Amino acid sequence: MAVVTDPQTPAPAGPPGPPAPPAPPDGGRRRVIAMSVWAVAFVVGWLGIGLPTDPAYAFLWIWAGTVAWNSHRPWRTHLLFARDWVPVVLLLAAYNLSRGFADNGATPHAMELIVADRFMFGWATGGEVPTVWLQEHFYRPEVRWWDVLASWVYFSHFVVTLAAAAVLWMRNRRRWAAYMRRFGFLCAAGLVTYFLYPAAPPWWAAQNGLLTEVARISTRGWKAFGMHGAGNLLNAGQIASNPVAAMPSLHTAWALFVVLFFLGATRRRWWPLLLAYPLAMTFTLVYSGEHYVIDVLVGWAYVGMTFLVVGLAERWWAARRSRRAPVTSEPAGGGPGGPEPGDGGPEPVGPAAAGDPPVVPAAR
Repeated sequence: MAVVTDPQTPAPAGPPGPPAPPAPPDGGRRRVIAMSVWAVAFVVGWLGIGLPTDPAYAFLWIWAGTVAWNSHRPWRTHLLFARDWVPVVLLLAAYNLSRGFADNGATPHAMELIVADRFMFGWATGGEVPTVWLQEHFYRPEVRWWDVLASWVYFSHFVVTLAAAAVLWMRNRRRWAAYMRRFGFLCAAGLVTYFLYPAAPPWWAAQNGLLTEVARISTRGWKAFGMHGAGNLLNAGQIASNPVAAMPSLHTAWALFVVLFFLGATRRRWWPLLLAYPLAMTFTLVYSGEHYVIDVLVGWAYVGMTFLVVGLAERWWAARRSRRAPVTSEPAGGGPGGPEPGDGGPEPVGPAAAGDPPVVPAAR
């Protein structure tokens, strides 16, 4: 399992990534100034318009952040970012739009999700689903500190996955491509499930008399700081979104996906902190009435399926390339040639890459 799901599996060659930047001659002062301007502009936009939860709006802020961080680079590099990311943004926009058609006017599934959560946790919650039990014990009319934390964790869903992708793009475009292949597969698998099995969240079940009262409270924490407009875009998106896209929970799936992708390259002492993120997302979604626990578990299962399927596909493609390599990639005379491995460049191919013994020169 660990072998076939390694996100660093060699991928098909693509356009070269951005060149390694030279050290800023001013010792990074230009970067500090540019990032400070970006941070101020982000806060102003956040308070005036809302947090960037729309894919296109988030992309603009992420792109601006990469421009500010690499302000010493030529504009050609920044245009490469847009070229690589526009398809990703269009995919996410199509994903958001298509979710709205998932129900096709049919009554969503709800009762079986309630039964599943009661079966798993009813012994500890007095027969209630975890959402109802958590709100009975933690929800108060006044905003508490855990409400603030939950709102920030909920918002992170719209930023962390794309921000991690932006960092990967700047550091190693090959790993960025591997990351985006898995991310795209995960989103596509979730979307197909929404069409095949439209399911409603706990707050919808409460509104339709299937559960006792459940408040939808994922964004209430910002009110504690007087930031009533911080969630404008998010609240508008919640109103316009399809309430039958609850199974699987891609909120927790994305959180676990990001953590697992980087887990192997992280020191083990940091693993508990990283793994706390999908757990915090789980608590947030269940407590705020957005998802059942069964939605979360299925979302995690989709993450495992994603790494397995995409990892196997990448290994198959690499083996296929290595079988074809001896005919097309060995330089004449057996001397050195071909591309060097690096960000965005093709992997070295040929007999050596395929595991064949080295060629012995005829003179020997």
